[in-house]
Amino acid sequence: MDKKSIKLSHNSTLNKVNIPLASSKSESNRVLIIKQLAGEKAILHNLSSARDTQIMKGLLSSSDYELNVLDAGTVMRFMTAFLTLSKEERILTGTDRMCKRPIGILVDALNEIGSGIEYVGETGYPPLKIKGTSVQKTSELKIPGNISSQYISALLMIAPELPKGLEIELSGEIYSLPYIKMTLSLMSKFGIDYKFEGNKISISNQKYSPAEYTVESDWSGASYWYSMVALAENAEIKLLGLRKNSYQGDSAIAEIMTHLGVNSEFVEGGVILTKTDHQKSLKYDFRNCPDLAQTIIAIGAAKKIELEMTGLESLKIKETDRTRAMSTEVAKIGGNLLEKDSKTWKLTVDRHFLIPDNLSFDTYEDHRMAMALAPLATKFDIIINDPKVVRKSYPEFWDHLGTAGISIS
Repeated sequence: MDKKSIKLSHNSTLNKVNIPLASSKSESNRVLIIKQLAGEKAILHNLSSARDTQIMKGLLSSSDYELNVLDAGTVMRFMTAFLTLSKEERILTGTDRMCKRPIGILVDALNEIGSGIEYVGETGYPPLKIKGTSVQKTSELKIPGNISSQYISALLMIAPELPKGLEIELSGEIYSLPYIKMTLSLMSKFGIDYKFEGNKISISNQKYSPAEYTVESDWSGASYWYSMVALAENAEIKLLGLRKNSYQGDSAIAEIMTHLGVNSEFVEGGVILTKTDHQKSLKYDFRNCPDLAQTIIAIGAAKKIELEMTGLESLKIKETDRTRAMSTEVAKIGGNLLEKDSKTWKLTVDRHFLIPDNLSFDTYEDHRMAMALAPLATKFDIIINDPKVVRKSYPEFWDHLGTAGISIS
């Protein structure tokens, strides 16, 4: 959808429909790296149609000297580590925003192992000149556990290919732990043994084995449908392709939404969402599922549920500063999102706020901003600016919204 903006017409009743969710971008991007290491006999099914995954596929098959990840953060981190296994020099770059997102912790770790990565511009940020690892200098790393799990996953996936393997000690609190466990579980599907004891992960030198794997539907994408059901007056939606015992950290949305008005019934082929009562307030730590925070903030503002949230630190270095962006946007419907201290954010709601005509939301070149705010169409007529951003992770989103009964013009 290439229009500069779209209008979503208010509809408080959703059609009873089956939604064929997009495939998991998180799983897809990991198994693409793993397949490259396991060999052509590895077979993948149900890969994501998300732009990030298509970028990953293209770069893995490219022989170009300069590789451009555009705005795909996962691709930047995974490719940075993957390219150190090659003896060819490459340049890895991205959009202006991507070149302002820090990558120093990962580069330092890879250079400590023995890689030759140099910064083309500002130290600590892309673009990168990657020369690869000629001699492994160490097999032991100590890394903060509260950094992006994508740094850790990037290191884990190349660990079996290193002559001495790799042991990573995670210091302090571990954030986004489910994503680390997802990476290890997917690696094990392709023959890799590992030990994860306490705060140490150990992987010896070994070979990936070709295997067959079907990517699960995307729980991050599912969160927007939970929001639709929570905010609508009448709704029942079946989301296809989700598993109760999922590798994805964002499957936490099912538990979170028991407090915010949605019941999940897992059946063959997916999960059925229906409405229930909701709490007046919620405290939640998002350290293991930060991508759900925008969805929950929008629900809280619309349903006048007070929120106290921790674990949002990583949101400042995503596609946009997501906490600041959500603070600006939910203020348009009476939400007050404020940083209480360095670790805690609070959402309160002005219950007498008058919703303006021509309610318009900006998306900040961030797919999750667009999809977190779109369910507000069950409450008001809204305008979403730059709707094409959803291509990054869920290209079919607007079509699926129309199927559910939201008129888009």
